[in-house]
Amino acid sequence: MEMLIDFPGGDRVDAHFEQFNVATDQPLPGYMPQDPTPFSLFLASIGTCAGIYVLGFCKQRGISADGIHIRQVNKANPANGMVENIDLEIQVPPDFPTRYYDALIRSADQCKVKKHLEHPPHFNVYTKVV
Repeated sequence: MEMLIDFPGGDRVDAHFEQFNVATDQPLPGYMPQDPTPFSLFLASIGTCAGIYVLGFCKQRGISADGIHIRQVNKANPANGMVENIDLEIQVPPDFPTRYYDALIRSADQCKVKKHLEHPPHFNVYTKVV
């Protein structure tokens, strides 16, 4: 997949791929961003990816996903600000079958974003005159 990243003005940096346009913004002191930061989108991709797998699990078994939520807590090292631990709590309604709890966890563990973090790609960063 190829993405084009551009700079539409201010502190915005947007990504364009397939039929999508993803806007990001960077907060400055006293300034309210219009869009999420790139890092916030990155973190959100972890929980939403896990959610895709949990939703797929429910759909495959004809189980309603109503009332299911994933609570994501990102814990950063205060010394360097780097996220060191991410908790994904799959919240289920009281009537959700308990026999599927472990299977929900296994489903969420299949998240491609999580797998890429566990086995990161190599980055090649370079310039090119166009």
